[in-house]
Amino acid sequence: MTTSQLTAADLAALFDAFNRHDIDGVMAWFAPDCVFNTIGGSEAWGTRIEGTQAIAAAFSGVWGAMKDARWDHHSHFVHGDRAVSEWTFAGTNADGTRVEAEGCDLFTLRDGKIVRKQAFRKNRPLIEA
Repeated sequence: MTTSQLTAADLAALFDAFNRHDIDGVMAWFAPDCVFNTIGGSEAWGTRIEGTQAIAAAFSGVWGAMKDARWDHHSHFVHGDRAVSEWTFAGTNADGTRVEAEGCDLFTLRDGKIVRKQAFRKNRPLIEA
């Protein structure tokens, strides 16, 4: 892998796009061959989603299910072709229960784009409506 040209400021812009629910703004940072390992699933890595169309659908699905989904208090660092973002996720499910938990993303970067996003979030009980 080549060294990334992404910066911590670029990752902050990515998370600002997540918080606007701006799928085009989010996906502009992802390479066509990107892989997203979600926070949960039956495999050790969670659920693996591959390619920009499938990843865009997954992100849009979160925004559809949680109209107020946000990643706040985000901070970022980049070292070569690896990066880390820390954040607090909050969102409300259709039944009124809320999620609020800290998490992080581990990124692999190539040529100024994200090629792998691994998401991790604290496993916390839902907050009752």
